[in-house]
Amino acid sequence: MSIVGAFMVPHPPIILPEVGKGEEKKIIATTRAYEQVADEIAALKPETIIISSPHSIMYSDYFHISPGSGARGDMSRFGAGQVSFNESYDTELVKEICHLATDSAISGIQEFPAGTMGERDSSLDHGTMIPLYFIRQKYNDFKLIRIGLSGLSLPMHYEMGQIIQKAVNNTGRRVVYVASGDLSHKQKEDGPYGFVKEGPEYDERIMKVCGSGDFEKLFEFRDDFCDKAAECGHRSFVIMAGALDGLSVKAKELSHEATFGVGYGICTFDIGGPDDNRRFLERWRTKRLSELDEKRKKEDPYVKLARYSLESFVTTGKRITRKDIDNPDWEDLPEEIFSQRAGAFVSIHKDGALRGCIGTILPTCSCVADEILQNAISAGTNDPRFPMIREDELEFLEMSVDVLDEPEPISSPNELDVKRYGVIVTHGGKRGLLLPNLDGVDTIEQQIDIARQKAGISEFEDYSLERFEVIRHE
Repeated sequence: MSIVGAFMVPHPPIILPEVGKGEEKKIIATTRAYEQVADEIAALKPETIIISSPHSIMYSDYFHISPGSGARGDMSRFGAGQVSFNESYDTELVKEICHLATDSAISGIQEFPAGTMGERDSSLDHGTMIPLYFIRQKYNDFKLIRIGLSGLSLPMHYEMGQIIQKAVNNTGRRVVYVASGDLSHKQKEDGPYGFVKEGPEYDERIMKVCGSGDFEKLFEFRDDFCDKAAECGHRSFVIMAGALDGLSVKAKELSHEATFGVGYGICTFDIGGPDDNRRFLERWRTKRLSELDEKRKKEDPYVKLARYSLESFVTTGKRITRKDIDNPDWEDLPEEIFSQRAGAFVSIHKDGALRGCIGTILPTCSCVADEILQNAISAGTNDPRFPMIREDELEFLEMSVDVLDEPEPISSPNELDVKRYGVIVTHGGKRGLLLPNLDGVDTIEQQIDIARQKAGISEFEDYSLERFEVIRHE
């Protein structure tokens, strides 16, 4: 069989009468839509229901699939311990998903970062239990698979969905996919998280995309926009879209409410036969490669040097030296790149997400060119936050180079400007740096906090501040 239906649902605990104690009546449209979802799932009679949840175990670089034969959970955290679940997992389908991730049949890479390792808490989370609450009232003859989100890029979430689809097809299961996730948490001034304009903007955009089934537009949501909106379920929806890759879909919006300042949206997706026009990641990557090719033609010489250094190391293991660029092909390199000494940072992005960033605050080499040559390799292979860049990723990378002026001590955050100055936060031997003019960093407080956290400096420790300017090459 295959994936026979898919659903986008929220998970507000207050929707349960046992938790809401009457407040659930204020979101009755969401309740009625949820009941319709449960009716449709019962009519589809799936053998397995897959739920992706933002509140399951989450890693920055790994998709966690709940292991074992099953799990329990209850709503005691929300004052309703009598609402409990004891679920059995589809271990055969989990095994096949993990096999495909290891075998890399979808992604074409050595190994896709997904599996059952790293279980920290086996209990069911509320992002899983609330959909189950409605489903179990109408249908019970199924096993469960629970999948967490990750900090990886949106295209990799889509690839996770593609792996799920292939595993479902290989096992012959009849499966329903449920993408659990609330929308923006910042929709009302008097709501629990306050208001930002990106809140209702996110909800309007995501309901239009999912309500129409135009999943390619899911990739257009920038990380900084999603962060400001404080959305919950976007990556869950993207995994679902990947699980429906290449299939015809009839999408329908059932409801949307933001009564309590948090968006709750419900959409249903009727699944048809194959449709090659709905291979959205393939289409997006083709378009993206064309854009990147044009951008590379206009790259600054500093960035070309960084790219050459990284690509040479990844493909051949060779470290480029100045002797390798002492030829007519590199005549456009400015003289000061060889005469100037300065710290330099190389930043790498892929699919709109950071893929590596390492640099030197003060010069460690005889010239900027050498700083770039060494730091490009370090950013791509030694950033502890990310796995080493693979050869198949190189054509998708965007790079920039920041050449730093010498840092100067400052006595107050008032001497900072997030667009003009980077910041260095120091406490004893701990030192954290953040470059200026970064997407999503809008205030001095954010800038200092991020730099402080990078250094492992707590908010209660005394620290000193330095600022610096950069010349950014893109």
